[in-house]
Amino acid sequence: MDEPSMPTPPAGTTPPPAPSSPPGPPTPPIPLAELLASKDLGLRRIAGPAEAELLWVHTSEMADPYPYLLGGELLLSAGVLLTDPDHYVGRLVAAGAAALGFGVRPVHETVPGALIEACDRQGLPLLEVPPETPFTAIARAVWRLMAEARHRELRRVTRAQQALATAAARPDPVPAVLHQLAAQLGGRAVLLTARGEEVHAAGRRLPPEPAGALTRLARVVARERPGSPASATDTHGDTHLSAYALGGGDGLVLALAAGRRESGDHTVAGIAVVLLSLLAAPHQDADAADRSAALVRMLLGATPDEVAPLLGATGPWTVIHARRTDGTPADALTAGALGASLGTALVDAGRGGGEAVRLLLPLPGAAARPLPEAEADRITPQPGWTLGASAPAPVTALDAADALAARALAHAQATRAPLTVDAPVSGLAALVPPEEAAAHARALLAPLTAPLADTLRCWLSLHGNWDRTAVALGVHRNTVRQRIGRCGELLDADLDDMDVRAELWFALRQG
Repeated sequence: MDEPSMPTPPAGTTPPPAPSSPPGPPTPPIPLAELLASKDLGLRRIAGPAEAELLWVHTSEMADPYPYLLGGELLLSAGVLLTDPDHYVGRLVAAGAAALGFGVRPVHETVPGALIEACDRQGLPLLEVPPETPFTAIARAVWRLMAEARHRELRRVTRAQQALATAAARPDPVPAVLHQLAAQLGGRAVLLTARGEEVHAAGRRLPPEPAGALTRLARVVARERPGSPASATDTHGDTHLSAYALGGGDGLVLALAAGRRESGDHTVAGIAVVLLSLLAAPHQDADAADRSAALVRMLLGATPDEVAPLLGATGPWTVIHARRTDGTPADALTAGALGASLGTALVDAGRGGGEAVRLLLPLPGAAARPLPEAEADRITPQPGWTLGASAPAPVTALDAADALAARALAHAQATRAPLTVDAPVSGLAALVPPEEAAAHARALLAPLTAPLADTLRCWLSLHGNWDRTAVALGVHRNTVRQRIGRCGELLDADLDDMDVRAELWFALRQG
């Protein structure tokens, strides 16, 4: 399901401040009524329908702005080159413009009557912009409303994610998740077999015709035929329909019907798809979380020969370490919800205390793509979490990837970033044969103990910042100073020299 995303503001407009929330659902369109409710703008609808949805704002004095419109715009114009209102409005409607804002004075003393008639006839909302209202003020108001709408949608999706995770922890998880999903979307949620047989359902019942259309849509994504899509959408009258194939559930399909379709609904449905895929998988039972945690620990510590048969593939995989941003410890429930959001059941919530949550994510095809592109498809910042991710690694390098993820998490916490990916050696460093680079690193760093080497690596990665290094390592800044001073003594090197730092950084990156 394609959704509108937050656009880049056109020239001459001012976007809102960048939201502090991490990426999430797309920005919902802004109802025209919300903009008209801004009394300080003094806008007045004088023609066309009362309802419209705005995706962005554009200002143009061209006689035909059609080639430069994407659809969904509130087009602002003073009518400098307006000669044929009927043709002008027809072109705007053909381009998919949402509404026209016409500024009176100095070009036109009033909105031309022929323009009003054309907008009424062709169904385009026409707003009168008073002379004291700059077009930039209207653009700023729209961007502010879009930012507010995005934050509301992020909060809604976060609440839905928490509610679905709580439902998944109940003794009857599948019906509970469906019931919660139907409540969140305001419609009906049905779990169907590949043949269209109902397994579980929740929410208000559908009339026979839309119910049949939903069943037919579910068959489109059923995994009985090669090449079936993973999801599909349709409409039946005023009812929005969607279907999603579940993984690991013997061809099960999640089918949804709702009277409305909000921009974040696809995200909410995606979370439910992951949860239901895990819950409906064969042999899933109450001990699944314990088994997943044990599997994560084994995979990160076992030999490749022991691990490969369990996975059925050599990778690549990425390891993620995560901690709650507010410092509260994570339990099995919150860790499971995080895994569901990221699309994996391999989650280890730790053994209490300050341990990070550890996750394993399969990244099909990532080995053929450079970072950060390989992670971009699957790993995104998650509300309330700080994440550190390793580069994609084969099964034979999972232990090293685990160390990289821990390092990335420490770096993310120190820099207050929601996500940090520890990329592999690249650039000029990649030109040195790995064996020679490793031998050089061992010889150069031989005088350092493991704690000193870790401190030096972290300190260099944070550009010599004492406070951030202390945060990343969980020690006092004076301890960092003492350790770095000791490193300089043992290596007999001036750590303020950039050449020295570059050589040490290259060596530390080999480990």
